[in-house]
Amino acid sequence: MMLSWKQLILLSFIGCLGGELLLQGPVFIREPSNSIFPVGSEDKKITLNCEARGNPSPHYRWQLNGSDINLSMEYRYKLNGGNLVVINPNRNWDTGSYQCFATNSLGTIVSREAKLQFAYLENFKTKMRSTVSVREGQGVVLLCGPPPHSGELSYAWIFNEYPSFVEEDSRRFVSQETGHLYIAKVEPSDVGNYTCVVTSTVTNARVLGSPTPLVLRSDGVMGEYEPKIEVQFPETLPAAKGATVKLECFALGNPVPQINWRRSDGLPFSSKIKLRKFNGVLEIPNFQQEDTGSYECIAENSRGSNVARGRLTYYAKPHWVQLIKDVEIAVEDSLFWECRASGKPKPSYRWLKNGEALVLEERIQIENGALTISNLNVTDSGMFQCIAENKHGLVYSSAELKVVASAPDFSKTPMKKLIQVQVGSMVSLDCKPRASPKPLCSWKKGDMIIQENERISFLKDGGLKIANVTKADVGTYTCIAENQFGKANGTTHLVVTEPTRITLAPSNMDVSVGESVILPCQVQHDPLLDIMFTWYFNGALTDFKKDGSHFEKVGGSSSGDLMIRNIQLKHSGKYVCMVQTGVDSVSSAADLIVRGSPGPPENVKVDEITDTTAQLSWKEVPEVPPSEVSGGGGSRSELVITWDPVPEELQNGEGFGYVVAFRPLGVTNWIQTVVTSPDTPRYVFRNESIMPFSLYEVKVGVYNNKGEGPFSPVTTVFSAEEEPTIAPSQVSANSLSSSEIEVSWNTIPWKLSNGHLLGYEVRYWNNGEEESSSKVKVAGNETSARLRGLKSNLAYYTAVRAYNSAGAGPFSTTVNATTKKTPPSQPPGNVVWNATDTKVLLNWEQVKAMENESEVTGYKVFYRTSSQNNVQVLNTNKTSAELLLPVKEDYIIEVKATTDGGDGASSEQIRIPRITNMDARGSTSAISNVHAVSSYIPVVLFFVVNALW
Repeated sequence: MMLSWKQLILLSFIGCLGGELLLQGPVFIREPSNSIFPVGSEDKKITLNCEARGNPSPHYRWQLNGSDINLSMEYRYKLNGGNLVVINPNRNWDTGSYQCFATNSLGTIVSREAKLQFAYLENFKTKMRSTVSVREGQGVVLLCGPPPHSGELSYAWIFNEYPSFVEEDSRRFVSQETGHLYIAKVEPSDVGNYTCVVTSTVTNARVLGSPTPLVLRSDGVMGEYEPKIEVQFPETLPAAKGATVKLECFALGNPVPQINWRRSDGLPFSSKIKLRKFNGVLEIPNFQQEDTGSYECIAENSRGSNVARGRLTYYAKPHWVQLIKDVEIAVEDSLFWECRASGKPKPSYRWLKNGEALVLEERIQIENGALTISNLNVTDSGMFQCIAENKHGLVYSSAELKVVASAPDFSKTPMKKLIQVQVGSMVSLDCKPRASPKPLCSWKKGDMIIQENERISFLKDGGLKIANVTKADVGTYTCIAENQFGKANGTTHLVVTEPTRITLAPSNMDVSVGESVILPCQVQHDPLLDIMFTWYFNGALTDFKKDGSHFEKVGGSSSGDLMIRNIQLKHSGKYVCMVQTGVDSVSSAADLIVRGSPGPPENVKVDEITDTTAQLSWKEVPEVPPSEVSGGGGSRSELVITWDPVPEELQNGEGFGYVVAFRPLGVTNWIQTVVTSPDTPRYVFRNESIMPFSLYEVKVGVYNNKGEGPFSPVTTVFSAEEEPTIAPSQVSANSLSSSEIEVSWNTIPWKLSNGHLLGYEVRYWNNGEEESSSKVKVAGNETSARLRGLKSNLAYYTAVRAYNSAGAGPFSTTVNATTKKTPPSQPPGNVVWNATDTKVLLNWEQVKAMENESEVTGYKVFYRTSSQNNVQVLNTNKTSAELLLPVKEDYIIEVKATTDGGDGASSEQIRIPRITNMDARGSTSAISNVHAVSSYIPVVLFFVVNALW
């Protein structure tokens, strides 16, 4: 039973106030699938699965062929949870498409369709079959004619008596499409009785037909004849993605024909393709789009050949690229839901709400599969399903729409009780109650209504912003949130304090070993705030307990002076005093230089002693900084710093690492961090405040357990660039040939201050298979790219985007172009020539393109002397040409047809020998000979070209 809109609003209130009631619409866990029931099975029932989760728990109903199933007919149907049990299935009543509907108080969803079919195989009729009489050497076809059945069948033939089955070879073939037995050439040993055996692959039931007698005629032996193809595949055969495709081909003939296969486009077969049954079956497993095209079966014997052709086309059921997901939206807002699926042909879309077709109106629209509902109300809540379908199948995507209506409530998102800020700063007071629709917010300070002015502004999210805070802003602030369902208040107290200032800061000092010094750190702060002092030595927090023999904090409540007793060389370095309160922090740094003679090395060891040598080792702090400090690149908001790691022999002991320091160019203070791995060659600092392609000063120092060593010289590096944000414009695609498409575009606007534009990426795909796209890249100054190695006569889609070291920008709009058909595979034939001492006359037969080939637009004549490799080319739109050539040495000539898809196959090479008499003629059938003739071959029209000398 569906909830009313009043109940939905009440549940929204309950959900906001208590949060304990978690309602959920139905979601399928299991859906029914296609089933085949063997007629005569010992199992007297079949179960179609359906299970969904939800709160409240869903209840179920079923439809057969679009009509509700009467589940009260318990002798025929039983509901087990959501599963439908069909009792004593009957093929006359129960065949068809089943769908499960799962419903709870939030809505209804419908399952995919599941087809129930019944597999059966009846007996052959018992009448006798006529005798087949043939001559020896003749071909014959014995018909099977299977009895009434449902489900896939397999065929075999018995010769004379069981279990003597006909063995298939190059002479005998059993078609698994028709069931017939084909004998290419009958021999005396073939005489006998033939019985067709039909087996159901589902039920394994087997039936035998009546025997067909085969006898030889007495009026002579059949002479030899060319192959006649009796078994062939359809002219067009659609094949599903991932399916196993089997093409049959068999011919009668004397001698027995040999069967071979090829692709009409000349491409080689992929390694997965298998030839079976003595080449009578071509098998293509896991059929994919690249397997489409025209296939040819060639049957040949000594008397001739015959060809059967057929085209495999590709189809794919829809599969999801983008699913819809559950959404919760406030009343009066708008919904945009988009589902996308790929498939071939391209899927269409429709929408269901609670298991029924969605009713469109002015505020509810569907466009290209996307659903838009404006001005939502609670009655729009429910279970929605997007269905993508083409003629080969359909898929469902389900999601719940919750339209929420509730009064403002601060219980889950309370305002802060106390906010402390400094004088002169800016503060934002949040006001974010839960409410649907979004509430209107107003503010009070005490009992006074707050108005906007030059310092005070209201934020879009309901908050309040106060700039340049003063002591007069202290007080209690109340946010009043209100919508049509109610009102709620939240309060926060604002405390304004004076900023903390260091009045006496530590200064740089130069001292000697053994002295004691005080580094001052005294502040002025607001009495309302607690204050805390911390000291850092060379970036590390000072531990006064561990280093109590040297370090001591002295001074009063507003002082954090640091006393260092009995200073040692190891105390040289940078000291930072950090002062923190609840609202601010300040710091000051000083460098302390300690002078004195170096102490003795520690942990001196003598190892590997021999008669004449010994190895001596000890520990000092590191003395050699990293070399080759550089950087740059990375992703947006990154600073990448690189260096060559210090060799182990220069690390001077354990605990070795790096101190990485950097700062924006022109800034005084360094930012420091520690890299603890001695083999690490880089450090990446990530922060949203980093501006793209900005200069930074960097240096890298070293340290080990004994202390810090020197820094490398300061160098400058650029922060990471920002990836392009604009897509290329004016993108176009132009087909150049059967295998090439040129894509061109306009460059995007780019400033050198943004970094270096590396180039453009061109992505391309065919037939809507965007997820399996390929790509090419070109340099930054290029505005075109050629896509090579494409398939002929196929639509390709392409989009372009710019990229740099930070990443790639958005893609342009998608454009497409169709590659041209392949050039003709037939070369110009019967090329005939006449030659004199000054010119050569050529004639050849016209090339006719096949249906899947590009039309001939003209011809190219390629010619060169036999002693040179430099080839000259003459273009003509006729089937003849005149070359003005002084035939003083041998010439090599070839002719090719030209098409939009490229040049066709070349004729055989013609060698024209140098002329020793007045005239000569020849053809491709007499390439190396010269024959004297009395006249020229007639030429109607010649294309004349000037000599190139």
